[in-house]
Amino acid sequence: MNMITFMLTLTLTLSILLITLNLWLAQTNPDSEKLSPYECGFDPLGSARLPFSIRFFLVAILFLLFDLEIALLLPLPWAMQLQSPTTTLTWASIIISLLTLGLIYEWLQGGLEWAE
Repeated sequence: MNMITFMLTLTLTLSILLITLNLWLAQTNPDSEKLSPYECGFDPLGSARLPFSIRFFLVAILFLLFDLEIALLLPLPWAMQLQSPTTTLTWASIIISLLTLGLIYEWLQGGLEWAE
């Protein structure tokens, strides 16, 4: 048996085993919130002109910012093989320190406090 056939068989067997285990052990207790098409808890049939808390936007923007940071830093292992890895590490350190300073500023200003 060659390696490709072995890996495909192993992957298929492991996938079927995990799916079967999930279906067998999963607890399904549907209620009205879980069956709702929106996970945020808002009534989809209500008015769309309700006031919306700015805290949701701040948390979403912070999440996107740090998600973008990860996307920018993902190519670092490949960039280390360039002619000047010191320049790459310098720019990566600048990005991380800038985002860390922004997070500290947001924290000190109270932007991460959910309840007042």
